[in-house]
Amino acid sequence: MAHTSLNQYLEQVEFAIESKDGLLLSDLLSFQNRHIANSRLQIESPEQQCDNWFEQPWDELIAAHLRCTWAVAKHDFIEAYSCQSIAALALNKIVQSQKDENWSLPVMYVIVLDLRLFASSADIQMIKRGRKKSGEMLEKAAEILMGSFRVCASDNRAAPEDSKKWGMLYLVNQLFKIYFKINKLHLLKPMIRAIDSLPMKDKFSKSQLVTFRYYVGRKAMFDSDFKTAEEYLSYAFERCHKACKQNKRLILIYLLPVKMLLVCFGNNLVY
Repeated sequence: MAHTSLNQYLEQVEFAIESKDGLLLSDLLSFQNRHIANSRLQIESPEQQCDNWFEQPWDELIAAHLRCTWAVAKHDFIEAYSCQSIAALALNKIVQSQKDENWSLPVMYVIVLDLRLFASSADIQMIKRGRKKSGEMLEKAAEILMGSFRVCASDNRAAPEDSKKWGMLYLVNQLFKIYFKINKLHLLKPMIRAIDSLPMKDKFSKSQLVTFRYYVGRKAMFDSDFKTAEEYLSYAFERCHKACKQNKRLILIYLLPVKMLLVCFGNNLVY
């Protein structure tokens, strides 16, 4: 991929779209993939080439990704965030237009993950340049993620295996990370209710359930609901993979004080 030409890359993207291979396409659009280091794909103005290859809004998404690789190569994360937001909005249109299928959910996962990471880096760059308040780009990213969440949550007609609702938990976890960082915990409650009301709420991947329970447990701790905090944080700790030692340590930072408080004061701490 490091020596792939633009046409070869676009051919691979076209094949992934036509074959509805979400995993392949997610790899081709992820900033964890080595193709982003390919100088042939770091293009400042790729709109014309993409317009020749793809229909709307796929052309917008792919062009935004290519320009984003150019911005990242320049270490301009403000521009990278701007490009990634265009890609995320285009993908929301695509996913919403797809009926009775959810093959594009892996693509949504990588797009929103990179959107959050670029927003965080963009906030840091803007503060260094004396522009805007802390967390402003993350707030804007959260609005886009909420659009993605609504697209998935509104899919009420598809069969369970084809439902876009399978994407809800991943999006909620990304939103949790943003809201904790910008200290807007009051926005978590409706999303927690939305997940708890899903028929498949216990059928998501273990890693996503662990992340969800970790953040809900932290929220309960801040709400002084220590029994709920212990339940959710214990679930997260016990089911967190043993190789993920750093994650286990993060869970213990909150779980141990909760257990100590419950031992010392018992039910008097439950409001």
